[in-house]
Amino acid sequence: MVDATRTPMTPPVIRRSDYRPPAWHVPEIALDFDLDPQATRVTATLSVTRNGEGPLRLDGDGLTPRSVLVDGTPHNDWRLEDGALVLDLPGDAHEITTEVVIEPQANTQLMGLYASGGNLCTQCEAEGFRRITFFPDRPDILSRYRVRMVADKARFPVLLANGDPVASGDLGDGRHWAEWSDPFPKPCYLFALVAGDLVANRAQFVTASGREVQLGIWVRAPDLAKTDHAMRALKTSMAWDERVYGREYDLDVFNIVAVDDFNFGAMENKGLNIFNSRYILADPDTATDYDYDGIAAVVAHEYFHNWSGNRVTCRDWFQLSLKEGFTVLRDQQFSGDQGSAAVKRIEDVRSLRASQFPEDAGPLAHPIRPDAYQEISNFYTATIYNKGAEVVRMIATILGPTAFRAGTDLYFSRHDGTAATCEDFVVAMEDASGVDLSAFRRWYEQAGTPRVSATLEHFPGGGRATLSLRQAVPPTPGQQTKQPMVLPLKLRLFGAETGRPLSDERLFLFDQDAATITFETVTERPVLSINRGFSAPVIVETDRTSADLAFLSAHDDDPFARYEAMQQLMLDTLVASVASGHGDHAAVIDAIANTLADDRLDRAFVAEAVLLPSDSFIGDQMGVVDPDAIFAAREALRSDIGRALLPEWRAAYAATEADAFEYTPDAKGKRRLRTVALGYIAASGASDADAIAFAQFEQADNMTDRQGALMTLVNSDSDDRIAALDIFYNRYRDNPLVLDKWFTTQALSTRADTFEQVEELAGHRDFTLTNPNRARALIGAFSMNQKAFHRADGAGYRFLADQLIALDRINPQTAAKMLPPLGRWRRFDRTRGELMRAQLDRILSVPGLSKDMLEQVGKSLS
Repeated sequence: MVDATRTPMTPPVIRRSDYRPPAWHVPEIALDFDLDPQATRVTATLSVTRNGEGPLRLDGDGLTPRSVLVDGTPHNDWRLEDGALVLDLPGDAHEITTEVVIEPQANTQLMGLYASGGNLCTQCEAEGFRRITFFPDRPDILSRYRVRMVADKARFPVLLANGDPVASGDLGDGRHWAEWSDPFPKPCYLFALVAGDLVANRAQFVTASGREVQLGIWVRAPDLAKTDHAMRALKTSMAWDERVYGREYDLDVFNIVAVDDFNFGAMENKGLNIFNSRYILADPDTATDYDYDGIAAVVAHEYFHNWSGNRVTCRDWFQLSLKEGFTVLRDQQFSGDQGSAAVKRIEDVRSLRASQFPEDAGPLAHPIRPDAYQEISNFYTATIYNKGAEVVRMIATILGPTAFRAGTDLYFSRHDGTAATCEDFVVAMEDASGVDLSAFRRWYEQAGTPRVSATLEHFPGGGRATLSLRQAVPPTPGQQTKQPMVLPLKLRLFGAETGRPLSDERLFLFDQDAATITFETVTERPVLSINRGFSAPVIVETDRTSADLAFLSAHDDDPFARYEAMQQLMLDTLVASVASGHGDHAAVIDAIANTLADDRLDRAFVAEAVLLPSDSFIGDQMGVVDPDAIFAAREALRSDIGRALLPEWRAAYAATEADAFEYTPDAKGKRRLRTVALGYIAASGASDADAIAFAQFEQADNMTDRQGALMTLVNSDSDDRIAALDIFYNRYRDNPLVLDKWFTTQALSTRADTFEQVEELAGHRDFTLTNPNRARALIGAFSMNQKAFHRADGAGYRFLADQLIALDRINPQTAAKMLPPLGRWRRFDRTRGELMRAQLDRILSVPGLSKDMLEQVGKSLS
């Protein structure tokens, strides 16, 4: 045998153009686990068949083979190359058996098999399976799995894996065993195993064809009462997928397990979804409405993956958006159907602008189908997920609902049981609809957010109006020259005098650098409503005046466009204020007053419409970001809105008080507007604001109202702030998910001493970098606090770098995901930019830096 293992200083670049089919397939695999936190023995038996030329390469990460058998005979003619077990084999079919021993308890990366809260669980996407056993760890290897687990029965009474249970029993020595089988071929990234002391919330679901499916949500016993909402969400999503997409579940059981230590939100492993506990556990006392909504969305998302990701999976990781973008769209549609579709659309677009637009404008920009990567975990990005969803949504808009459904039906039937590509998805849409999407494919190839300029000209004498459009996609790393994108823009004109529509809504496919649209019989001055429903993920620049935007915020019949007009009015006002040092706030105040007075609007929409754009989004509109000036301008506008409309805010606050907690769209809207109104009362400087907030904090019967009050108090200088934080901590100190909120709320404070408070919290006895939720709650939240993070002395940058260096040694994947705020150094003034870059250089100089961080830092500096 030869050990040729080496660890390269610079991770190799993996290119999509280099894809080749595997030399060997693995149609069957049997896995035997002798489970123990300190030493788990894994025996894997692979049936392999030749598919091309070359040796059999079984990927491994940190594994040492204790034995290798070929067709039942010990085999010593193997070698290790970059951790992979390589065998030169004659013939076309063999049975390969390997045995390794791994240590789950020491696995702080939380990839592969690891320990969490006394239980054992797995996370294999994207390349975690190679940390469990030797296997060709690539998504186009589809295998049928049989899994047998042996474990101490007292310590691990529950043994779960993919598929359906086959058999189980006792061994007579205090141990027991269980066997599971998954009849559907799947890639190894979908493998899952859980062993632990768990209890289940059980239910049944009867599919459209009459099959009964046994459902289970597995948690620790004290958490069982907090799983009912997740179970309702699961059953609702199963019925919704049958009704809307015609997708029926295919196994006899469907299990979900909640774990505290998890790098992601959840994982769609076939038949055994593993979730971060924050996306399962909820009751009114510990979960906000945002948490409830998030749980329903993530439960639905992972369930929907059963078809868009599992039954049809990805050929390679460059196709990641094939499953993620499509499934995000599906969970967005599902969530919109459960409440206000307009508010859901607003939330999704706000998220896109907060995370994906800056990604598109920075050093980490990439298409939704990347051309190259060094570490695949770095491509679980807002571009792949959120922008990917917008791309599929545009296809649905172009095709229309009937043709889009026909396209998804064709895609699922044509590629069921295969590893597909983004191209396969688009071709299915074309074949089902007859629509040529050749030019649309640029969305898969080009990075960057298109910018659209729109100028409307009215010719009163001829009763015509012309809309002139231009588009440009800015340069991004590796793509200096761009072709025009296909943009499905929904348009409508309104009369400035009457407020009535002057045209039907028009869908215009804008696919050139420039275009002109003519509207006839325009009898009064028109006001343009453009990109209605956010029909294309673009930045729109128009010649609309403040009066036009205020008009649309009151008269547009598209809820998103109405919201967008208000946001643009606020944004224009704030950007002007930053530039001049002072601002005219009258138009914004009047528009908000009109919105508050319109009793036709639901409260959830009103709450979203009257919120100011975030500091970071304001900065995205500027050539050079000035955090201090942005904060001052935003606070001045908030203060003026609060003072000028104080009676209205007090009335809105009083009108949204509820007798008892209910999780309904109307009740959620009331709580949302109540929190917004409280914030504006505090911003007004009202002498009783802190008292109102503290009374709400003490009397609240739900976490939404309690945390809403705490968010107001945490920015104040009153004694009530300290009291509320102490009460909150002492009440929830034993609940990790709620304690995360305590850390986050303080990390996002606008107080002048926030940085010092965050430094102190980093040394708190309840803070740890080993739990990704806790690290994100404090460190991740602080890096999003534009005022505190971007202190002029660079202390925030040094603090983040210190934490990421320490975290990289524990969990590189989580560390790398928190690096991007430093990577935006070019957007800031020279002093701040140099301070940020210095911290990137310092991180890069750390010996033994993970390849996750090496790639992110290298791109951020290039």
